[in-house]
Amino acid sequence: MSRDSNTRRRTPPGIFLIKSVRGKDWTLKSYRYIILLLTFIAYASYHASRKPSSIVKSVFYPESLKNSKVNPWPVGNVFIKEEEFVSFDRNRVESQGWYPFNQSDGTSKLGEIDVAFLACYSSGMYVAGHLGDTLDLRLFLTTGMIGSGIFVGLFGMGYFWNIHVFWFYLSMQMVAGLFQATGWPSVVAVVGNWFGKRKRGLIMGIWNAHTSVGNISGSLLAAAVLDYGWGWSFIVPGALIASAGVLVYLFLPAYPEDIGFCGVTDSSPNLESLCQAEEDRTQKGPVVKVEKSSGIKEGSGSRTGIGLFEACFIPGVIPFALCLFFSKLVAYTFLYWLPFYLSQTEIGGEYMSVKSAGNLSTLFDVGGIAGGILAGYISDKLNARATTAATFMLAAIPSMLLYRTYGSISRTINILLMVVAGLFVNGPYALITTAVSADLGTHSSLRGDSRALATVTAIIDGTGSVGAALGPLITGFLSSKGWDVVFIMLMVGALIASLLLSHLVIAEFTERSHKSVPSSHGQQTDEGNMVV
Repeated sequence: MSRDSNTRRRTPPGIFLIKSVRGKDWTLKSYRYIILLLTFIAYASYHASRKPSSIVKSVFYPESLKNSKVNPWPVGNVFIKEEEFVSFDRNRVESQGWYPFNQSDGTSKLGEIDVAFLACYSSGMYVAGHLGDTLDLRLFLTTGMIGSGIFVGLFGMGYFWNIHVFWFYLSMQMVAGLFQATGWPSVVAVVGNWFGKRKRGLIMGIWNAHTSVGNISGSLLAAAVLDYGWGWSFIVPGALIASAGVLVYLFLPAYPEDIGFCGVTDSSPNLESLCQAEEDRTQKGPVVKVEKSSGIKEGSGSRTGIGLFEACFIPGVIPFALCLFFSKLVAYTFLYWLPFYLSQTEIGGEYMSVKSAGNLSTLFDVGGIAGGILAGYISDKLNARATTAATFMLAAIPSMLLYRTYGSISRTINILLMVVAGLFVNGPYALITTAVSADLGTHSSLRGDSRALATVTAIIDGTGSVGAALGPLITGFLSSKGWDVVFIMLMVGALIASLLLSHLVIAEFTERSHKSVPSSHGQQTDEGNMVV
C-alpha cells in the first residue's frame, strides 16, 4: 500500500488525470513513445531559445551590410509582402544598429555575449548533472525550462525598455546560460532510464534531431517576427520554452518506477520478464498495481548519484569529453555565426538580407539531422562509437574547405555544400552527446544502484560546452581579419577532435578483431554482445 501511494505521489499530474479518466494505464511501449516525444519537444525548445542572438547580430551591428536587391530566400516574397520587404530593407540600411553593439568593437561585444552565455552554461552543466542524478528530474527540468524562458524574454525586453547598457544584456545571457545547463543532462538521463543499450545509437540519433529541429524552428521564429522589432525575436522563443516546461511538468515521468514499471536499465536477471508481466497486466484493463518485487527498484526518491571525480574515471569519459570540446567548438561557431557570415558574404554576385540569411542557415541543421541519424546507425552496425565519431570529424575538414572555397559561386552550390558540412559537423556531436553519454553513464564499471547518466552527460557535454563558448568568442575577433582565418581554425579543431579518439579507435579495432574469433564460451551476436 505504501509503495502504491509513493507511485501515485511521483506520477506526473497530467498522466494521473488521464489514467483516472481512462480507467487503465498505457503499455510500456506507449510510455516510451511519450518519453521520446516530450524530451524531443523539451530540448528542441532549449535550442530554439538559443538561436535569436545569431539572427539579430546583423541588426545590432549593421554597418558592413550590403544592400540586397533580391527577395528573401527561399521563395521570393511568398512569406513577406513586397512592400514590407522594401520597408525592412530600407530600415536595415539606414539603421545605425543598437548601441552598444554598433560601435567599432561590435563583433567583439557580440562574441562576448555568446561566450558569457556558454561559459555559464558549461560551468553550470557540471553542477546540473550531479543534481540531476539526485533530485527529481521532472521538477529539475521544468524549473530550468521556465527559468530559461524568463531570462531569454527579459533580454528581448531590452528593446521595449530601450536599454543600451552592455552589462544588462551580458547578465541576462549569463543567468539564461545557468538555467539552460539543466536541459541536456536531464533529457539524456530520462531517455537512458527508459531505453536499454540495444540500438541506442540509432534511436538516439533519430531523437537527437531535436537539436537541429530546435535550431531551425528558432531561426524561423526569430526571423519571422524580426520586422516587428528585434525584441520579439527573443520573447517568442522564450515563451515557447516556458510553455514546453509546463508540458514536461504535467506529463513527463522521469523513471519507469515513477509510474509503476520496473527499471528497464537494471541488471536483474529476470528484468525483462518482470517488465513484460507488468505490461500484460496493463493491457488487461484496470490501472496497473505493481507488486513489490526484488527486481523493481524505487524511482526518483531512491536514486543515488556518484561524484564528478569518480565519473571521470569511467573508461572513455575523458577522451570523449575532450573530443566534444573541439567538436562543439566547430558546431557552435556555425550555430552562432553562420547567419552573420551569410549576410556578409557575396553569394552568386549578391548579398542577402538578414531574414534570408537566417532562413538559409537552417539548411546546415537539415544536414545535421541526417548526420546524427547516419552516425547513430553506423555506430550501432559496427559497434564502434569512437571510430564513427573520428571518421565523421575527419570528413568534416574537406567539407568545410569546399564550403568556404566554392560556396560563393551560387546559392545552389552554397546550399548543397552547407548541407554536407552540417552532416559531418553535427554527426559526431550528436553521437557523443547522446548514445556515447548514455552508454558510459550505464557502464559496467558502476557498482550497485549507483547511477551516473546525468553526471557523465554533464562531464562530457560540459567540457564540450567550454569549446562551444570559445569558438564563437574567437570567431568574433578573427572575423575582422577575414573569414579564411575562421575556417582554418574550424578545420584545425576538427582534426584535433578526431586525433583525441585515436586511442579508443585502436581499442575498438582490437576488440573487434578478437570478437571475430569464435569463442568456446558463447555465441557472437550481430550487436557485438556475447550470449552465454
